[in-house]
Amino acid sequence: MSSSSRPPYRVCFVCTGNICRSPMAAAVFRARVAEAGLDGRVEVDSAGIGGWFAGESADTRAVAVLAANDYEAEHIARQFRAEWFAERDLVIALDRGHVRELRRLAPAPEDAAKVRLLLSYVRGTGDVPDVPDPYDGDADGFEHCLALIEPAAEALLDAVRTTLEDSQEAAHDR
Repeated sequence: MSSSSRPPYRVCFVCTGNICRSPMAAAVFRARVAEAGLDGRVEVDSAGIGGWFAGESADTRAVAVLAANDYEAEHIARQFRAEWFAERDLVIALDRGHVRELRRLAPAPEDAAKVRLLLSYVRGTGDVPDVPDPYDGDADGFEHCLALIEPAAEALLDAVRTTLEDSQEAAHDR
């Protein structure tokens, strides 16, 4: 199978309501994927644990922080569904509560194994495993989230790139 006919590697970022952290993480990661020239090989989306904001745009403070940092901020919130595990290679949670909820929602152990904590990709975040929810705060909280997300997106991209290279080598060896 050629790389152009291989299905894309799909990454979904998940937070509580899909209006703050997960759309920010998706926007940053999507930009890193494009910069790496992996547009056709990696697809990025996001969702929330709950559906409270389904159909709404991202929080205006998240949009403002993304736009101020030259990230695409277009987004419509939606709720993560258990059946989506079959279509995703990685489900990236923004905090440990999301990890627990997503693993509980997973239909099978192999689906639960797709769930990872975003900051687990960054060395040295030991005391800060979660990207804090900025929703009840001010714009500074959104800036802080972006500052945590950006290096994690770089590290996640490295991991995804390695996975893609390994799968390409395995396909070539067949």
